Amino acid sequence: MSAIHPVVDEGLGNSSYLVELGDGRALVVDPVRDPTPYLELARERRLRVTHAVETHLHADFVSGSRELAAHGAQVVAARAAGLRFPHLGLEDEEALDLGGLALRAVATPGHTPEHLAWLLLDGARPLTLFSGGALLVGGVARTDLISPDQTEPLTRAAWASLQRLRSLPDDLPVDPTHGAGSFCSTPGNAERTTTIGAERAHNPLLAAPDEEAFAERLLGGLGSFPPYFLLLREVNRHGPRVLGERDRALPELPVEQVRRLLEDGAVLVDVRPARAFAAGHPAGALSIALRPAFATWLGWLVEVDRPLVFVLGRGQDRAELVRQCHKIGYERLAGELAGGMAAWRSAALPEGHLEQVAPGEVVGPVLDVRQASEVALGHLPGAVAVELGALDGESLPAGPLTVMCGHGHRAMTAASLLARAGRRDLRVVMGGGAAEWSASTGRPLARP
Repeated sequence: MSAIHPVVDEGLGNSSYLVELGDGRALVVDPVRDPTPYLELARERRLRVTHAVETHLHADFVSGSRELAAHGAQVVAARAAGLRFPHLGLEDEEALDLGGLALRAVATPGHTPEHLAWLLLDGARPLTLFSGGALLVGGVARTDLISPDQTEPLTRAAWASLQRLRSLPDDLPVDPTHGAGSFCSTPGNAERTTTIGAERAHNPLLAAPDEEAFAERLLGGLGSFPPYFLLLREVNRHGPRVLGERDRALPELPVEQVRRLLEDGAVLVDVRPARAFAAGHPAGALSIALRPAFATWLGWLVEVDRPLVFVLGRGQDRAELVRQCHKIGYERLAGELAGGMAAWRSAALPEGHLEQVAPGEVVGPVLDVRQASEVALGHLPGAVAVELGALDGESLPAGPLTVMCGHGHRAMTAASLLARAGRRDLRVVMGGGAAEWSASTGRPLARP
């Protein structure tokens, strides 16, 4: 059997797959923008990537198919996607001959109108289903990312697609694109791959008795999603720009140049760890710590057309920062503050600080900025719950405020937004969340 190597993006909660074709060639299913992981894996295994295969027009990341095409791969996608760059467009039941193996298109609309799952075949024998968002571990991908008027018909289409997939053999492996941590996913479990039989037995959406029950279960489990999701389908349809070496560099900018950029509308994003930000940061900076989830929160909180200037700490990975920006289509990267926070202090420019407290030290009004699904599992009694992505500060209680999340990163981001808007007397809970507060104080959590 052909070897299949998952490449997981923990920040986006997605998987792409490098598939060995058995003759020195390989294909990649749903690549992210940076082709490096696929090319390095192919090089290690003495393979040549000949095809980049798309299941659908992605809303949560910029596709890497054009990057792989620049290295010689042929792009394969749904004809209905209407890609505006060279590709092979296939329709339902059409197959790509891979020389002994074949990849057959299975029309599975729902997550998107043009969605194709891909059935890898050895002759007539099915080997694997690359299901994209049509079937996930414990769920299906959401149907509300196109427009409100399409949500209901796409939900109906998703039900019909599930009925088609459930007829496949029980032992057939299923390799989805979306998984745990993806805002394209409905709630599921942490496993990233599954089988048709396992989903028939355990997937609550596949077990829905009829279309109405399916629609109610699916739509009732959907939470919020970043606004950049509404932009990337068209970016991927038209084809993202192929990046060059200069795009991968992050210029160092002297303090005075940073000041001028900020005066002209640039956003200063401090990507140092939350504790370092709390100890001292440029006044007005937005805290988004560089971690796997960085891109999601950048895309949620900062407009794509704003120039970005970054504050980094010693030893932080500049290349990783640039990769995360590029994978969601953020390309106006002006550079980083040369000399970091030390240079800002040397210039005697305004500096902000935030008080940090442990979970057991929480007093006064509490703002919980976790997602609603997290808050539903338990929160501090009397806490005001506002998701980080919806925070505006206008409806919050006056006076001192303690901000918390699960570990402290999102709470620090929220506090930086509030401080930038002029709020004072802020404290940030670091090192734990509601469960740690309950364990420290012996008091039970409340539930909505």
